[in-house]
Amino acid sequence: MTDFSTAAKAAHDRMRALFPATPLQQNAHLSAVYDANIWLKREDLSPVRSYKLRGAYNAMGKQADKDVFVCASAGNHAQGVAFVCQHMQKKGVIFMPVTTPEQKINKTRMFGGDWVEIQLVGDYFDDCLRASQAYCEQVGGHFLSPFDDPDVMEGQSTVTHEILDQLPVQPDIMIVAVGGGGLSSSMRKLLAERSPETELYFVEPAGGQSLAAAVRAGEPVTLNSIDTFVDGAAVARIGTNTFAALKGIDSDHVLAIHEDRICTTILEMLNVEGIVLEPAGALTIDALKDLRDVVRGKTVVCISSGGNFDFERLPEVKERAQRYSGVKKYFILRLPQRPGALKEFLGLLGPDDDVSRFEYLKKSARNFGTVLLGLETTAPENFAALAARLESAGMNIRDITDDEAMVDFII
Repeated sequence: MTDFSTAAKAAHDRMRALFPATPLQQNAHLSAVYDANIWLKREDLSPVRSYKLRGAYNAMGKQADKDVFVCASAGNHAQGVAFVCQHMQKKGVIFMPVTTPEQKINKTRMFGGDWVEIQLVGDYFDDCLRASQAYCEQVGGHFLSPFDDPDVMEGQSTVTHEILDQLPVQPDIMIVAVGGGGLSSSMRKLLAERSPETELYFVEPAGGQSLAAAVRAGEPVTLNSIDTFVDGAAVARIGTNTFAALKGIDSDHVLAIHEDRICTTILEMLNVEGIVLEPAGALTIDALKDLRDVVRGKTVVCISSGGNFDFERLPEVKERAQRYSGVKKYFILRLPQRPGALKEFLGLLGPDDDVSRFEYLKKSARNFGTVLLGLETTAPENFAALAARLESAGMNIRDITDDEAMVDFII
């Protein structure tokens, strides 16, 4: 056994003092849909509903002589660190942006109990990170990176170690989500030693392609902006240590997934399988849509990397999924200002069309009124038929669903 394999096994054995191995489950629904042997590594079933506590536990265990551990996080890393602080009875100071949802703050406090102090600093993560690092230096604590740390990477490698022990056959393909690269880099290193024939695919949200940018440049680069919807994987710059282990990967094996499409998978897994996944946790399963021909007939493992989903986001997820699927659209409708016009408009709707929003935008118009119209239907093609009927009736309609500026401004 090589050095990294030995370290991964040792970390795996230590991990059992914290929590049992997460399940590796064959999924009949996905296997049937993709004509493949699909397995899910259920990191969403860890004590903190993500794999992040693995890296935190491994790194903290190697620095057990430290009195104070410090991190900056608004999500899964914070909860993992808090859980380990409680377990090891070590003081943890966790910096979170002021804008962090109360639900995440409360969960972090619950996992850490009296061993954790939470400090809310800054509106943005970068402000929070700088404050945490300055504080850590001031008190002589140990800073816990969410990914760019060899000890964290070693801890995350226990996910792959468990998979290779749990799976009855050698995996043909493994699919992993990428944020800062802690999980994916450790997976690549361990597979190279224990299962080199296994193909590895890396999945990023379209609004946070830091790995793809680094692959093109040959080194980590900082993205100018990111879409934070997939908050568990939207990272502006991949780690230096993690990219060192990922350098040289085939760019064709790096996939980007549209944030709205991820929402369709979140709803599918919730409604069909009863599995609650956060956006980052659904990334690998959603990627199967782009890999349908690749995975057919193969044994495939998808890492469901997190299940910290705030159900207050469910209406937004449903909205984005409907818009991506083409069954919900927004329009600007030019409606004649005459008696009976509204009744006439309603009569033009099809049997499967439903009005979800109707709002006059220009109320002082004498001849025509401008209406913001939201419509839901059962099939995308219904909209074309409705538009034709409206045009014939002299009601001009303009689709603004994909007009980002317009949607942000009025929807």
